Amino acid sequence: MLRSGAAPFPSLEIVPPMTGIRKEELLESIAPLMEFAPRYINVTTHRDEFRFEPQGDGTFIRRVVRNRVSAVAVCAAIQSRYAVEVVPHLICAGTPAHETEALLQDFKFMGIENVMALRGDSLTGEKRFTPDPAGYAHASELVAAIRRFEQDNGGDFCIGVGGYPEKHFEAANLETDIAFLKKKVDAGADVIITQMFFDNAVFYRFVDRCREEGITVPILPGLKPLSTARQVSLLPESFSLDIPVELTEAVRLAGDDKEAVYQIGIDWCIAQCRDLIAHGAPAVHFYTMGKSRNIVEILKACF
Repeated sequence: MLRSGAAPFPSLEIVPPMTGIRKEELLESIAPLMEFAPRYINVTTHRDEFRFEPQGDGTFIRRVVRNRVSAVAVCAAIQSRYAVEVVPHLICAGTPAHETEALLQDFKFMGIENVMALRGDSLTGEKRFTPDPAGYAHASELVAAIRRFEQDNGGDFCIGVGGYPEKHFEAANLETDIAFLKKKVDAGADVIITQMFFDNAVFYRFVDRCREEGITVPILPGLKPLSTARQVSLLPESFSLDIPVELTEAVRLAGDDKEAVYQIGIDWCIAQCRDLIAHGAPAVHFYTMGKSRNIVEILKACF
């Protein structure tokens, strides 16, 4: 994912579209971003959900519900059009070990050399994450499994893992969370991409703490521009992060002016990105959430 000595570059993360969309619609949606030559595009993976359908005899049958196009299909579509590295996500959640190995075989066949190894989220309604009985419980185990796959089948994957500048919501404290992060690196991870944050000082402190604990791999900052006033409460709730008072106050003063709030989010993210590059970030990773207009404005200003 990284090339030593290169100038800072943008990378992007996209969410696979809902089923029913055509390949051309997906490719057209990311076309405005490609002029900025992103080094790679991460493609998220979503675990299967289930529904229970009643039968005539009073029993229920569990049916798999897949509402999104698969990450493999999205990666193949992007590869067919654009000269950009694709980085599919591999997750522990809902994935037995044999399916993980099958996906790695597919990636090797497709010429994919970069993957993100993540634990994944709980099912809707679950209070705590429950691993697949035949899979992996932690991202560190998944990283180790990818390295074993390489030994048995050949290949050389660059493995990215997630980091949390404000700690994972399940971790007791930041020290414990960084210890778990080091386990992922010790298992063979090559690079860390962080969860979104809105205060660069938080990121810099996180990097310092990681270095103190012996984590030496590159740590790439992840950014998402605020785009609606509702996100001031929604993002902290969903991702367990803080939004600075200066930003929340600016959004409050904008009132019901949706375009003003949108521009506030763009300007804040531009300032973050420029500061990160000035402080030596080798790349800045953008969570697009399927939208491109604000990301295009930020990339124009920073790259």
